[in-house]
Parts: sequence; C-alpha cells; structure tokens
Amino acid sequence: MDVILSFEVGGAVIAAALLGLFVFGLRRRLIQRPGGTFDCSLRPAPDQDAEPAGGGGKGWVYGVARYSGDRVEWFRVFSYAPRPRRVLLRPAIEVLGRRDPQGSEELALLSDAVVLSCEHQGTRLELAMSDDALTGFLAWLEAAPPGQRVNVA
Repeated sequence: MDVILSFEVGGAVIAAALLGLFVFGLRRRLIQRPGGTFDCSLRPAPDQDAEPAGGGGKGWVYGVARYSGDRVEWFRVFSYAPRPRRVLLRPAIEVLGRRDPQGSEELALLSDAVVLSCEHQGTRLELAMSDDALTGFLAWLEAAPPGQRVNVA
C-alpha cells in the first residue's frame, strides 16, 4: 500500500512540474503572439557612488519586452504574471548612454548583450539587449510622433 501511495505522490509531483512548464511556455507564447518582442534584461541602475561602472552582474532580471504603441511592456521570463512587470512610455524614456557588459555582467547577461543606461520618469535603469534589438529600440524611440520630445544620447 505504501508503494502505491508513493507512486501516486510521485506522479502528482511530476504532473505538477509538467503543468508548470507548460504554463511558462504558454505565457511566453501569448506575450510574443502580437509580435514586436525581444529578449531584454533589466535592472535598476546601480548607485554610482556605491559601485564601480558596470556594478557587477547583480540585479539583472531576464525578461521579454514587447512594443505596444507608444510604450514598451517588459515581462519577467520566470513568472506566471499575465501583466507586464514594467511599462516604459516612449516620451518618458531618456537614453543616457550605452556600454558593453563589464566583469561579472558578461556571465549574467546573454552573450551578445549591449547595456543601455536610461532614465524613465525620474528612475534610472539599465536595459541589456542584443545589438539588433538595440538598433530597433533606438529607431522606435526616434520614430515618436511629431511634437513628442526624443531623448537619445
């Protein structure tokens, strides 16, 4: 009887794990369905007084960003949340600079990542994306409708 119970419990655990993986995949598919998505890691910009340039590899969260009109919606990859964790409004994004990953960031980010330092509504943050995604992101920023300010360094 104990053997049957352990098989049932083991089967339930395996079924729950498979269901969790399926939901992760389904969520990502639903996020990417409208198109205009790209892999993008995000972190709050490190305090420049407390850390050297690059700030190490700490704080980076892997995600997927999606263009949606005049905003970019950023979703964490390892989450079940259906809503974006962060929404960046095009008129409120100011690009402060770009750089290559430094030190331990090279291990924390995707291999071809470029780090973009930005300010959004008074909050400094860093985005890491591929060079191709960066080109598209900067083109999207510069394609703002007439009358909107564009802040690309």
